[in-house]
Amino acid sequence: MPRTPEETFHRLLDLLLAKDMDAIADLWAEHGTAEFPFATGTSPRRLDGREEVRGYLAGYPELMDVREIPTITVHRTERPDTIVVEFTAHGRTVRTGEPYRLDYIVVTTVQDGLITRYRDYWNPLAAAAASGTLPELLDAAAVR
Repeated sequence: MPRTPEETFHRLLDLLLAKDMDAIADLWAEHGTAEFPFATGTSPRRLDGREEVRGYLAGYPELMDVREIPTITVHRTERPDTIVVEFTAHGRTVRTGEPYRLDYIVVTTVQDGLITRYRDYWNPLAAAAASGTLPELLDAAAVR
């Protein structure tokens, strides 16, 4: 079991590539949170607890086929339990079959090898374009 924030995050990425969403959820502390400050539309802005994270991740492999994470940069903070990670994911959009590339910045806090707080600053427009749902997102955001 990973112990440090960096080991935990690298394990998360390995499991993402293996498409093992259940094991990713198991990296969360029972009451750990996942936050998505830039979420739009029907995407949640916050998940409370391991089981909400598990439910959120359950269908991810049917949306995005992550095949490679070619770049990972870990920045340590003044807090030994918190890291900032920049990474890029490459793959294919399941809905369209089109290739995609998404860049992420994630702030992760880990205690005893489990994620207690995960803040994912992804770009909702890029994610919607990658998943083939950009028209729906733009339609939902349109002022009527």
